Amino acid sequence: MANEQRLPIAVCMIAGNEAARIRRALESVAGWTSEIIVVLNADVNDGTDQIAAEFGAKVFREPWKGHIAQKNSAAQKAGSEWLLGLDADEVVSAELRTELEQLFAVPEKLKPFAAFCFPRCSWYCGRWIRHGDWYPDRQTRLWRHGAAKWGGIDPHDKLLVQGSVARLKGELRHYTMESLEQQMKKTVAYANDFARHCAEQKKTVSFLDLWLRPAWRFGRAYLLRLGLLDGWQGFAIARMAAVYTFLRYLKAYQRQQETKPD
Repeated sequence: MANEQRLPIAVCMIAGNEAARIRRALESVAGWTSEIIVVLNADVNDGTDQIAAEFGAKVFREPWKGHIAQKNSAAQKAGSEWLLGLDADEVVSAELRTELEQLFAVPEKLKPFAAFCFPRCSWYCGRWIRHGDWYPDRQTRLWRHGAAKWGGIDPHDKLLVQGSVARLKGELRHYTMESLEQQMKKTVAYANDFARHCAEQKKTVSFLDLWLRPAWRFGRAYLLRLGLLDGWQGFAIARMAAVYTFLRYLKAYQRQQETKPD
């Protein structure tokens, strides 16, 4: 595809040592987007930078500042009219690419909107997950330059948009954690982050939260949102969500008790 036919979209990515996964992500956006920006952690040493360069990406190395600051840094380096946020373990599906090409072919369709969101479908233990808490998991990832910035609470970043957000149907494909061990490590890390945030915001956690919140989280994911239709993987996801909920409130409750005056 000639440069003049490429969509005016800058793909913005951040990454650590992602040589094992980033190629698939880059292949899904190369050739039809205007530019690719990749901000790497300063200590990356597995060849991720070389893979990104193969696809014509502009590669920058920066000390790790947290997900939000790092993503905003990548966005600031883009020169295109539109920005597309993509993680190293995500892929723009053929359906989403086609939908974007059709959308940008009629500029009038773009004018009313500051951003676009689309569903994200995750691959987990050999199965695409299409129910429960993990689907449709809509992500706002395409936005007009200057109309949004990353916010939220690290590591759970969220795009804060000034203006209207439209919905697209094409999916973003997410190749999530490869093993249970990796999932457990993230669960512990996220629980610690939640406990720290509760302390900073002076949020009170009760003993009742340890009982009710995990039960509700499992019931919602597995029964109300039909996670049971995703086989044993659906059960595992709902169960892990309940465990994570219990662990993060336990961590917050424990920290709260330790800092309580005698």
